[in-house]
Amino acid sequence: MEKFTAFESLVAVLPVDNVDTDQIIPARFLKTISKAGLGDQLFFDWRYEADGSPKPEFVINRAPGNQAQVLLAGDNFGCGSSREHAPWALTQFGFRAVISTSFADIFKGNALKNSLLPVVVSREIHANLFAQLEANPQAKVKVDLATQTLTLPDGSTAQFPVDGFSKTCLLEGIDELGFLLKHEAQIASYESAAPATLNTLSAQL
Repeated sequence: MEKFTAFESLVAVLPVDNVDTDQIIPARFLKTISKAGLGDQLFFDWRYEADGSPKPEFVINRAPGNQAQVLLAGDNFGCGSSREHAPWALTQFGFRAVISTSFADIFKGNALKNSLLPVVVSREIHANLFAQLEANPQAKVKVDLATQTLTLPDGSTAQFPVDGFSKTCLLEGIDELGFLLKHEAQIASYESAAPATLNTLSAQL
């Protein structure tokens, strides 16, 4: 994985609450174990006509949404099933962060493991950002994971939470295995000092 760096981006605005993972990536596309091509299937049933042609009015089929690395969504984003394909589809399209007032726990965990940053903000900040982008759709936001800061188009800022382990992995561009390998020397030292065998049958009850 690449290191997660601070960035500035246009925003795709999707003012819909309770967007579930079947809307993000429909179940019929889950047969693959590869991420390749999933960006084309993102929001498929909302994004395309029955004949497969793009709906020109859908947010990521037109500017500035089709150039955005940040998705501004409604409340409770990513609810429903636990499919990891949902953050895969979002990152394959080009999104690096999703802003909402809340995320489903399983989606949030899957997102953090796949270099997609879920940015939780207050309802006040959320509404303010929607208003600013309605006034100027070409406005940009800044996302800085290191300082856990979201900068709105008007220059105001908001802090967002992220657990320390996920933050470390994202900033260093590693997954759980990569984190363990970083501590290989300490693990080897511990194992070398541990007893070669452990007789659990001798323990007294």
